[in-house]
Amino acid sequence: MNHIVLIAAIGLLSTTTVFAQTASAPLIIVEDRGGTSALPYYQSLNPQPDQSAPPTSMPAPRVGNAADAEAAMLPVRSTQLSPGEVQRRVIRAPGLTALFLIGDDERSRAWLRQRQAALRELQAVGLVVNVESMAALTALRRLAPGVTLSPASGDDLAQRLGLRHYPVLITSTGIEQ
Repeated sequence: MNHIVLIAAIGLLSTTTVFAQTASAPLIIVEDRGGTSALPYYQSLNPQPDQSAPPTSMPAPRVGNAADAEAAMLPVRSTQLSPGEVQRRVIRAPGLTALFLIGDDERSRAWLRQRQAALRELQAVGLVVNVESMAALTALRRLAPGVTLSPASGDDLAQRLGLRHYPVLITSTGIEQ
């Protein structure tokens, strides 16, 4: 019985010794095929400052207001979408928040004026997929107070949903004009 305990203790001691040596041993590179260092991706995960590097002063990132950020996104042009007729169809997208696509054109403006109450009720988010300036975006927002309108390219969404025209309302159950 004492031999079994002694063997177990020796096994535990040797295992602990191997782990201790592994933890303090330098990293051995077996093969290096070149490429780019991944270190920059990992540095953001390490909250400890690099003690070997001299302290540097980095300027704080400039944070502008939301209007400046939005204006910087303009103009928005969606090359796969244009004003036109949209055929109603059923889709199955459970959990999709209601959204709509419009542009800065007369058809979209008339549609927005006509549907603004329903859009507010649905809490639909509007993507303005073709708009040139902040003034044009602001004019669209004045047509439907309380409705969220954000400039964004609609090309990816158009491709995924098979859309070619707007204005269009997209819900979890259908696409309609």
